[in-house]
Amino acid sequence: MNTLKIIGAALIVLGLAGFFTGGFSFTKQTTAAQIGPLKLNVQERETVNFPQWLSLGAVVLGGVLLVVGFKRP
Repeated sequence: MNTLKIIGAALIVLGLAGFFTGGFSFTKQTTAAQIGPLKLNVQERETVNFPQWLSLGAVVLGGVLLVVGFKRP
């Protein structure tokens, strides 16, 4: 398998994952205050959203790279 086919397949997989999940979220832990040995931690939930146009663009670009990869000898 050449490089274009691998990159194209990866873009299709990542584009479909971004399209169907819509993004991902994670928990970020920060120290709000520290007074001596007493520490106040805060957990914040962060969300990263993927635009649908970006996911569909990745799928289309991956498809183009796959077609070009198969046409090259």
